[in-house]
Amino acid sequence: MNRIIDLLNHKNHYLEKFYSLNETELLNFAQSDFANLEEFYQTREKILETIRYIDSEIDQAQQQSEVQITDAQKREVGTCLAIKEEYVGRILSQDLEILACIEAAKSNIIRELQDIRKNRKAVGSYKSRQFVNRLDE
Repeated sequence: MNRIIDLLNHKNHYLEKFYSLNETELLNFAQSDFANLEEFYQTREKILETIRYIDSEIDQAQQQSEVQITDAQKREVGTCLAIKEEYVGRILSQDLEILACIEAAKSNIIRELQDIRKNRKAVGSYKSRQFVNRLDE
């Protein structure tokens, strides 16, 4: 059972890393700084892979464990699970904020591209075909 508790604590450690990474990058996104977006997603994916591995280790340890669980161990597992739930809730909230920042930036880019297209069209309508033809003569 101690192995499971250690793994749960290890998982919470990586959830904390994930939360901290999100928090740092959220500050950048709020300032429209998306320079580290690709690295951010790669780091998140690595942390998630580690968490999936820890989950598989917990499953294995649970299947192999047939020992009686003490009240202290039950409390410790309960505490670990409560911490995990807290981090998961916070991370979900952060992810919504991250998606909102990315969506706002995407909307701004689309708006800018539409403005550029309108401006090109307006400039194109002012070009004089006769002037170009006279230069060719």
